[in-house]
Amino acid sequence: MFGDTLPQSFYNRDVTRVAQDLLGKIVVRRTRDGRCTGRIVETEAYLAAEDSASHSFRGPTKKNATMFGPPGLAYVYPIHSRHCMNAVTEERGRASAVLIRAVEPIAGIEIMRRRRDTDRLLDLCRGPARLCEAFAVDRCLDGWNMTRSTRLWIANDDFSSTRDIRITTSVRIGVTSAQESPLRYFIDGSPFVSGLKRLHSTRP
Repeated sequence: MFGDTLPQSFYNRDVTRVAQDLLGKIVVRRTRDGRCTGRIVETEAYLAAEDSASHSFRGPTKKNATMFGPPGLAYVYPIHSRHCMNAVTEERGRASAVLIRAVEPIAGIEIMRRRRDTDRLLDLCRGPARLCEAFAVDRCLDGWNMTRSTRLWIANDDFSSTRDIRITTSVRIGVTSAQESPLRYFIDGSPFVSGLKRLHSTRP
């Protein structure tokens, strides 16, 4: 169902490239309840420099320390009593990250349904807070090394070489600054993508 865990070198690249290359990859979460997996269908990039929407814009704090590296860590932050999960990118100190906005549920769907208290498949992981609730990701996983294949990691899709993925780009959703930056990426046509699809450009 899923292949090798993504190595640190995958994350140690330009954040916009990582944000696009994460599409189609598999998020894996292992807990006592069982294992949940889902295919990433939507991401957002947050830049290391001159990005006023990024948590790192004003420099390091206790809350955003994970963003400053090394690459491959999970940066998890609270929002409205829920959480959002990011993958830290680029070299240590650059403080860039990719927000995982939505995934297509693959396995552990009954576990996700119990956690989300809904039977509606499309609503399980469509949006970053819903995703974290479905996958039981909270602040305890902030700083978790996702290159180790334990508890929480991202892996290649075994069938990625045969999947025809078309990536669409739009402005980011829900930010109060840098609102026109086209740094949101999603798989065109996926019903599991969150929010409005305001298209700026496409890439095959």
